[in-house]
Amino acid sequence: MHNIDIDSLIPHREKIKIIDGILDIQEKSAISYAVVNPDWPLYDGEAVDALVLIEGIAQTAAIVEGYRRRQRGEDGVKGWLVGIKDAEFHVKKISVNTKLIITLESKYSFDHYGVVEGTVRSGDDILATATLQAIRLNDEYQ
Repeated sequence: MHNIDIDSLIPHREKIKIIDGILDIQEKSAISYAVVNPDWPLYDGEAVDALVLIEGIAQTAAIVEGYRRRQRGEDGVKGWLVGIKDAEFHVKKISVNTKLIITLESKYSFDHYGVVEGTVRSGDDILATATLQAIRLNDEYQ
C-alpha cells in the first residue's frame, strides 16, 4: 500500500470522497480501495446504489492525474467535468462494509481531455466497469 495523502491529489472531501487508500499507482494507472459506509452518497438506509461506483472510478482517475501533476511539481487538480462514455453494472445495491477494489487505466489524453477505463470489484466479483471521459478544470478556467 502506498502511504500517499489522497487529499493532496484530489479535490474531493467528505461526504463525497469515497476512496480510502491507494494500493498501487503508476503514471497511467492505479488501484485504489474503499469500504462502503452509510455516510456515502446514495445510501438509502440499507445499502448504497451502485451508481456511486462511477464516482469511485472518477476519484481513482483524479488520483492518477494528481499524482502525475505532483511528479511534475504542479499543484493538484481543482476539479473535473466527467462524462460516462460507457458503463455496465452487475449489481444494483452494495451493502455497507463491502470492501471495493478499483482498478483504473488511462487510455489516452491530450491537453485537458482524457479517457479512462475502470473496474470495481469486491473479492472476485466484478460490480461495475466504466469508460469515463473527463475534462480537467484548472486555474485558467476558474
